[in-house]
Amino acid sequence: MNQGGDMVVGGVTVRPGERRSVSLPMADLYTGSSLPMQVHVVRGRRPGPVLFVSAAIHGDELNGVEVIRRLLKRRKLASLRGTLLAVPVVNVHGFLALSRYLPDRRDLNRSFPGSAKGSIASRMAHTFLTEVVDKADYGIDLHTGAINRSNLAQVRANVGDPATMALARAFGAPVILNSALREGSLRSYAAEKGFPLLIYEAGEALRFDELSIRAGLQGVLKVMRHIGMLPEVAVRESVSPVIAVSTSWVRAPLSGIVSKKVALGTRVVRNQRLAVVGDPLGNEEKTILTPFDGIVVGRSNLPLAHEGDALFNIAGFKSVEKAETRVEDFTATLAD
Repeated sequence: MNQGGDMVVGGVTVRPGERRSVSLPMADLYTGSSLPMQVHVVRGRRPGPVLFVSAAIHGDELNGVEVIRRLLKRRKLASLRGTLLAVPVVNVHGFLALSRYLPDRRDLNRSFPGSAKGSIASRMAHTFLTEVVDKADYGIDLHTGAINRSNLAQVRANVGDPATMALARAFGAPVILNSALREGSLRSYAAEKGFPLLIYEAGEALRFDELSIRAGLQGVLKVMRHIGMLPEVAVRESVSPVIAVSTSWVRAPLSGIVSKKVALGTRVVRNQRLAVVGDPLGNEEKTILTPFDGIVVGRSNLPLAHEGDALFNIAGFKSVEKAETRVEDFTATLAD
């Protein structure tokens, strides 16, 4: 778009060089109190791309909210070219209730493109698209794992699209996953429109994870430099991500207590022990083995499991050794 003129969001005109917070009306609470979706519009004085950065499409995924809060405080935004559309909390109802879902139990990330006259989820999706997403050239949507489940810092993207892959590599997460598109998801909408969109996954729902937050913030800034919104700076050589060729969840073979679990980010080899699950009396135990060589990119944090529960997400790579090095370098860089 190379946006240089006025931009209108929610009926509010924001001119180059201005910074405004815009309230987009959502469905009121039962009390009659309003609960708007806040969009922070930051316009550079010089023309450039339009990027949206969003978080809490699932209301209990908090890391991305903190990433955007820190992003908006960066002095580097004074040198911005183009426009940043920052939405720290998309699912405001879920966020208020500390819930992944909306009050009607619908998943907002299965409700796109939505409708102005549909359910609360459909209306929220429609407003977010028309007022934010459709005004942008690029997008970054920030997520975490589910409750009691952690994800290694990773980017999910359409690896077959060169423009999206360029953004994914620029972001600098250690792992890139080519995960399947889900009907009604924001990624699915972006794919239909040919719109470059990254999904950043890291950490656990309802928890702040400092390394995941740092990685998310640095990744967004790197993408902004890559597309010309921020000036290039001299930095240490960043971690080059590796692309997973496959992922698979390993599930509990029986119900019971899970112990001796390997850590997130661990390199594992085929038939290596991931954990032990057994009944509370210790009469029956089974060892959970990894089905192939890979890296643990997702992990249940609960010490309890029902038969069939997903416990470990293993990603396979052409070179697991190379992937292990990337994860170690990434963690060391952020912890420094």
